[in-house]
Amino acid sequence: MPKIEINQVAEILKRNKADPSLLRAVVEEMNLLARAAQEDEKPPAVKKQFVILVSDPDGHFPKHDFAGWVLQIPDTESPVTTVERVIRASYEFNATKKGRLLPVKTVGEAIENVPAKHFKETEVWVKTKTPVLVLTTDNLIPKDKTGGGRAGDADEDEDDE
Repeated sequence: MPKIEINQVAEILKRNKADPSLLRAVVEEMNLLARAAQEDEKPPAVKKQFVILVSDPDGHFPKHDFAGWVLQIPDTESPVTTVERVIRASYEFNATKKGRLLPVKTVGEAIENVPAKHFKETEVWVKTKTPVLVLTTDNLIPKDKTGGGRAGDADEDEDDE
C-alpha cells in the first residue's frame, strides 16, 4: 500500500472543505499512528558470518588455525566427489573466453572467481566465496563447577553420602 505524507492528506481534506475540527482530529490520529509505526521499526539486521565447526574429540586436527569454504552438493551424492566437482567447474571456466584470459589455478581461486553457472552444472553450490575459519571442538560440554546443571543437583549429591 502506498504511503502518503500526513501533510498531503491535510491539504486534500482542506481542498475538499472538510470541517476544521474533523481535519484536526484526523491529523492528530494520523500523527499518533505514524509515531507508533516508527517505534515498531525493526533494528537493522545483524551481519552474520559462516564458521565451520569440526568435531575432533581425539585431537587429530592440527592446533593452528586453518580456513575452508562452505559448499553444498546433492544429498544423494558422496561428499568425496566435491573436490572433483570443483575441478570440473574450473576446467569448464578455463575453457571460456574469460577463463582463457584469467585462468584459475587453485581451488581457492576457483571458488572465489568462477561464476555460479559453472558450479551449478557440476551440482555444487558455493555458500561462501571467501574462506571461513575452521574451529575444532572436543565435542564435550563442560560441567558446572557446582556439580551439575540444575539447581537441586548439589543438594541431592550431599544426601547420597
